[in-house]
Amino acid sequence: MTTFIPRDLKYFGALGVLLAVLAGCDANGEETAAAPPAPAVQVATVSARDVTLWDTFTGRIAAPETVALRPRVSGYIDRVAFTEGELVKQGDVLFVIDQRPYQARLQMAAAELERARSQLQLSDREAKRAEQLWERRAISREELEQRSAARAIAGAGVSSAQASLDNAKLDLAYTEVKAPVSGRMGRAEITRGNLATADSTLLAMLVSVDPMYVYFESDQQTADSNPYANAEADQLVPVRIGLANTEDYPHAGQLDFIDNQFNAATGTLQYRAVVANPEGVLRPGQFARVQMPVAAADKAILIDQKAVLTDQDRRYVYVLDEQNQATRRFVQTGRRMDGLLVISDGLVDGDRVVVNGLQKIAFPGMQVAPEPVAMASSEREAVVAQTGF
Repeated sequence: MTTFIPRDLKYFGALGVLLAVLAGCDANGEETAAAPPAPAVQVATVSARDVTLWDTFTGRIAAPETVALRPRVSGYIDRVAFTEGELVKQGDVLFVIDQRPYQARLQMAAAELERARSQLQLSDREAKRAEQLWERRAISREELEQRSAARAIAGAGVSSAQASLDNAKLDLAYTEVKAPVSGRMGRAEITRGNLATADSTLLAMLVSVDPMYVYFESDQQTADSNPYANAEADQLVPVRIGLANTEDYPHAGQLDFIDNQFNAATGTLQYRAVVANPEGVLRPGQFARVQMPVAAADKAILIDQKAVLTDQDRRYVYVLDEQNQATRRFVQTGRRMDGLLVISDGLVDGDRVVVNGLQKIAFPGMQVAPEPVAMASSEREAVVAQTGF
């Protein structure tokens, strides 16, 4: 016996099978499209602390002592006794001028002194004899006075000859041009065999190397508001110095001079710092970057400047809440200090700020996986080098 199934029921059965299959596909799709894990970012906790704020200035290095070497006597250069660019000590012989003419003059002066002394001895004996004869009234008063005057003239002759001898000794000593200070030699402007004229010919330049001066200037607003710039003379104000081609400030110095007036043309006040230079790394004329303390801040908030982003004309950071959701926090920034940025408004002590991995935050409020790190940039850079963040 054949069973009759209505056509509509066949359609409903097929439709039910199709829906069951689709439902199974949707279940499998939901299982494969599970939510991805929260991205890992590095987070540092901000803390308030008392700090000294530093400002950076552009300066120029100068030698405390710069000597243009010139001869004090004229003559032909007999010897150049230094290597160009070398370090010399005070008293080292640098140039030697032909000494033979001055040795001859010294001998002549010595001989003249001996002659004058002999003349003085003769005049002295004659004057004493005249005094004895005068006591016996054997000579006239006029002859006594003449012999006494001759003795005085002979004494003056000895003094003159002695002065000539001393001058000849000086001239002979001046034929050796010596370093008046310790420092580094420049190039020889004149070589052997050339004529050097006294007090005129430039022989070479000599500059001291340790310590060195660094001159820099600040504007009037910074100078007026800087409490350290008006320190007493016996109060040491530290400065940090780096060269133009370096990012750090490896040289420590001290502020030792502040000009007594502003430059009317530039409106700036000049400062001078002294810095040790035992290795001779700093050279006169180099540009330098100088950091000087300009203010003291109580309970300042400092963060790594890499954590600060810009939205048009406003700056913001990502701060994590209790659910580790990254939310925007607009901040006001101040000066930089040791690679960190002073936040004058927008953050409080204890806030957790994202300092690395900012590119992983796709939108505000996104949940992230925080990895605590130190706020100091130098410490975190070491972590970045290891982790790749």
